[in-house]
Amino acid sequence: MATFNKLEDIIAWQKARAFNKELKSDFPAFIRLKEFDLLNQLKCSADSIMDNIAEGFGRMGNAEFRNFLTIAHGSAMESISQLYRSFDFEILGKERFEYLLQLAYEAERLIMALFNHLLQSGHKGVKFKHS
Repeated sequence: MATFNKLEDIIAWQKARAFNKELKSDFPAFIRLKEFDLLNQLKCSADSIMDNIAEGFGRMGNAEFRNFLTIAHGSAMESISQLYRSFDFEILGKERFEYLLQLAYEAERLIMALFNHLLQSGHKGVKFKHS
């Protein structure tokens, strides 16, 4: 796995962003059915996935990055649970639910792969380099 020079290089963040962006087209269905609380929870958890990857990367330390990846992973799992609720409440149809679920699980798998890579890496991070 290569070293990242910028946030946009991180594939897990790219997938989390794609998932987040895809959700937006479903907001009207939640609003129409007055499922404001579920919409807010789903939006916040999806936002949290990409935001925690970004914050962890921004901390410039391996251990801190891993910590924020665990938070992003938790948010991905929360989003997956909320997708199931959205399907069970008949807000999302089966095809749409399965597509969004696939995106969320792709992001989750990439987060865990990155976490495991960082765990095995001897690299401590940019902020620990001495001049």
